[in-house]
Amino acid sequence: MDWFESWFNTPYYHILYKDRDFVEAEHFIDKLLDAIRLPKNSVIIDLACGHGRHSVYLNQKGYQVLGLDLSEASISFDKQFENESLRFKVHDMRNPIPDEKVDAVMNLFTSFGYFDQDEDDDKVFESVAQVLQPGGLFVLDFLNADYVKKTLVPESIVVKDNITFSIHKKIENNRVIKDIKFRDNDRDYHYEEKVKLHPFEKLKALAEKHQLSYVTKWGDYQLNPLNENSPRCIILFEKK
Repeated sequence: MDWFESWFNTPYYHILYKDRDFVEAEHFIDKLLDAIRLPKNSVIIDLACGHGRHSVYLNQKGYQVLGLDLSEASISFDKQFENESLRFKVHDMRNPIPDEKVDAVMNLFTSFGYFDQDEDDDKVFESVAQVLQPGGLFVLDFLNADYVKKTLVPESIVVKDNITFSIHKKIENNRVIKDIKFRDNDRDYHYEEKVKLHPFEKLKALAEKHQLSYVTKWGDYQLNPLNENSPRCIILFEKK
């Protein structure tokens, strides 16, 4: 089993990251929607939707949304939010998406770069391209590799819900590897996260291979220009 299949399916993943700034995330989505000018009632796929917060918010903004995620536990949680214009399904982003052509696909908050094999990265772009109608948009919100290399904090301790998470980070084989250890109910746990440090040019090349044309890029959630000191690498592509 790949690390993300086991780790994302545990309650501890959501405990560790439960204090993410969702207000900032909603402000980012507002700015993004203003920038791409996607007509209301457009159909959007939220690829790797997790607990569905962004899917729900996009739906509240007037869009038809399909949230997809590999984690059965997450999708089971998300089902409570479904309505006529908001659906959730279990799906591996490497596989073709069995749905009608859509207007946009969004892959938000570093939900890419998990796979060991380069061909799996390629499969993600292929599946996105296949489900987009001509002129459809793909938003890829990824980390900025240069920034990560300069700012990596090797060790940290995080306490959430009386659980002490010991976190060690390193860069190895062009991947950020996060080693997570903790103890709960007299049992020791050990999980790992691995994300490839894909530079912008690599992501652009992967997209263009599948008829996804580069439109623009931003470096943070305020949509400022991308540079080496930007924390994010947010790229907008358009299906040819």
